[in-house]
Amino acid sequence: MVREHRQLQFLGERLHDPNLWHLNRRSVAGALGMGILIALFPLPLQMVIAALAAVWLRVNLPLAVATVWITNPLTFPPIFYFNYRVGAWLLDHPPRPFHFEFSLGWLLEEAGALWQPLVVGSLAVGLVLGSLTYTGVRLAWRLHVVYRRRNSNLSRGKARRRAIARYGPNGRPGPDRGLR
Repeated sequence: MVREHRQLQFLGERLHDPNLWHLNRRSVAGALGMGILIALFPLPLQMVIAALAAVWLRVNLPLAVATVWITNPLTFPPIFYFNYRVGAWLLDHPPRPFHFEFSLGWLLEEAGALWQPLVVGSLAVGLVLGSLTYTGVRLAWRLHVVYRRRNSNLSRGKARRRAIARYGPNGRPGPDRGLR
């Protein structure tokens, strides 16, 4: 299937890593953190970049590719405008007022003045949100595991106490504890 695809042979054995396809704490947290970083950076072919990065970092591939869809045609203008404002603030440039048009001509005219604050802001916001996402997912996953383990132990303890009350400590009914 995907692993045998001729154009993907340059990835070698990395495509056989189970973390690319399984959901575990490390692969999910890494995929979401890395996917958000890539999604918040103004690049074409974000899905391809996310897929290659997921294979290289050995994180969940489908989740990494899906995460870059945070930036889509409806969300990228406000996200990249926010990134531009953060970059202008970090570089201590006064933000330029501009009117956004969805055209290549506008992009080519404005790119010279906008690219530096946009790149710096996108990198800063992407690193912060990607790191927070990675840490938050790892922490939430850990808390969930601890909660489930604690509840499982409590349930086992209740079942054991019930069995002892019913059958006695050796697991056999006593003289006054007949089978019901």
